[in-house]
Amino acid sequence: MILKNTEPLTSDQIYQYALRLLTGRDYSTTRISQKLSAREISGQDVEAVINRLQREGWLNDKRYAERFAESALSSGRFYGARLRMEMYRRGFPAEIVSEVLAPLLAERDEVSEVRSAAERRYPGFSYSAASDSDKRRVIGFLQRRGFGFPTIIRALRTVE
Repeated sequence: MILKNTEPLTSDQIYQYALRLLTGRDYSTTRISQKLSAREISGQDVEAVINRLQREGWLNDKRYAERFAESALSSGRFYGARLRMEMYRRGFPAEIVSEVLAPLLAERDEVSEVRSAAERRYPGFSYSAASDSDKRRVIGFLQRRGFGFPTIIRALRTVE
């Protein structure tokens, strides 16, 4: 029979747990707070640990948001509205999302990004020669990545 330790965690133990979480991967402040609260740690202790992590540079929402957005854009996983939604889902505040995405999306050409994503996933795809079901499949794939329908159509039609 396994018994859980019912003694409350000390602030140092909470801090060590949070550091262990951050060694595995990055977390936003919101997600770390949720993880700590799930362990039934008081709100005051959670706030103190988060402040300490931020002071020491272990937890930085803006840095994590920049790395996440650049990685998602360069790999072609997410773009536009889908990228924004994924960042909100990971707990980034709206002002950080806007601040990070504005310069990143401004420096990229969305039409060439659509072409690149389509070519990576469907090499040799020709919009004019494709059947309707193939067109729908490619367009659906690109929409799930976060590209807008008008941009997809413009990009696929001008490839020929």
